[in-house]
Amino acid sequence: MAEPQAYDDDFLDEDDLLDPAEVERRLTGDADGEFEEFGDSDGFEADSYSADDSEEPADVIDEPEPAPPAMTPEGGSRPFGSQAGAAPAREAWQETEAEPAASPFDDIDLGHFGPELASPLAGEVDDDIPDQPIPRITIHAFCERPESGALVHNAANDRRLSKAHVEVELGGLPAAIERFTHQATPDLLIIETGMRGQGLFDQLEELAGVCDPDTKVIIIGAANDISLYRELIKRGVSEYLVPPMSPLHLIRTISGLYLDPEAPFAGKTVAFIGAKGGVGASTIAHNTAWCISENAQSDCVLVDMDLSFGTAGLDFNQDPAQTLGDALADPERLDEALLDRLLVRCTERLSLFSAPATLDKDWDFGPEAYETVLEIVRRQAPFIALDLPHTWSPWVRQTILTADQVVVTVTPELASLRNAKNLFDLVHASRPNDEPPKVVVNMAGIAKRPEIPVKDFADALGVQPTLVLPFEPQLFGKAANDGQMIAEVDPKSKAAEGFAHLAAMLSGRAAPTRKRGLLGGLFGK
Repeated sequence: MAEPQAYDDDFLDEDDLLDPAEVERRLTGDADGEFEEFGDSDGFEADSYSADDSEEPADVIDEPEPAPPAMTPEGGSRPFGSQAGAAPAREAWQETEAEPAASPFDDIDLGHFGPELASPLAGEVDDDIPDQPIPRITIHAFCERPESGALVHNAANDRRLSKAHVEVELGGLPAAIERFTHQATPDLLIIETGMRGQGLFDQLEELAGVCDPDTKVIIIGAANDISLYRELIKRGVSEYLVPPMSPLHLIRTISGLYLDPEAPFAGKTVAFIGAKGGVGASTIAHNTAWCISENAQSDCVLVDMDLSFGTAGLDFNQDPAQTLGDALADPERLDEALLDRLLVRCTERLSLFSAPATLDKDWDFGPEAYETVLEIVRRQAPFIALDLPHTWSPWVRQTILTADQVVVTVTPELASLRNAKNLFDLVHASRPNDEPPKVVVNMAGIAKRPEIPVKDFADALGVQPTLVLPFEPQLFGKAANDGQMIAEVDPKSKAAEGFAHLAAMLSGRAAPTRKRGLLGGLFGK
């Protein structure tokens, strides 16, 4: 979680001394000048107020978070949306798998929501956002301003919300009340309202009367006021946000509501793919996975996803009887105990999920099978290296777009540059809140072969290559034929240093310190 932001409140420091009538007067909006409007919070960064990260008095911080009650005319509490009387008939909420139509919020300028949104597709990387995706929930947002709708729409396109079904429309609280009077409410409602005081509470009471009991509600409001926040939480609202904010602020808030901290962790997935066939992407994947396990001293699972021609078994001298193909054939049967038997331990910390590498089957599995298997694999280790084949199919596309990091291997030639640019454009458009893929230039410096300069690659892709590996056929050929990694054959080679550097960048854990600066000549000063 990000560090709590400092903000001004007219009566934060004297909250315990206020007369109850004065608190009610401020909540109902009778006092002038007590609230801040959108965009006037003098540097206030929006995040959900909570007992964990708001600068509240100690007695509030130590209080356990109450179960979300809701408003009742008698002042009692209940889950938001439950009611004693008969509820009106509602149509069932239907989730559709159809491709989303063009959104009216695509071209909205988000500049005044904060400097981080002036270029909303520039991307924002935030380590506080969990890597695991938000569950398959339905989310419906009702905004009062097109800019707010665009922000929610931007967040909905993030990979962490890829499983959720999100709808965004204008109209605020009145539109939400009208919509759900005769329709079941979704799992999460996001509602923007500029109202405050008793008018806000009256409309929330009306909304609670048409909401299903388990519906959660996030309010995007106008008043940066801690007492208003407390009152809304007491009345059943799950979270309260105040602009300026970014899509990642909203994603963080949704994650906090739906991700179980007690659930098994999800390891970081790194997808390795070649810009064209024969560029050495599998070699890069295998050596990097080995370096993560050995240099970073962290458990890693290497998944060879080239079912017909995978070489991970050869590179590690392994020939398992059961492979990834068996798991994909019956993904619902796979659990952690069965997966543990399918994995082959290559080293103390590196496990291999090998490919069948046979041509006697078509291996035609849908994206859902791969997704189910990878969800189980992610529970096995902190790092998962995915060795993808150079093919293009729905499951390959899905795996790339849902991975936590992408590594594209290229050779210094025109076809690699074109294909890498296409991959970058796809990833950039589909993952605006993630850092761009890392580029590895392999087999550079082949004698008498015209090559595209590395600078041209950087200019076309918008990023500098993370690693440039020289053409060393003797070293790489010996390692492949002996079933060893480059660092095992020649630990002092430039290629071994390069793989250690890439592994450190992907894992966030530096390789062990050595006597000499081994990376100087390979990666520049």
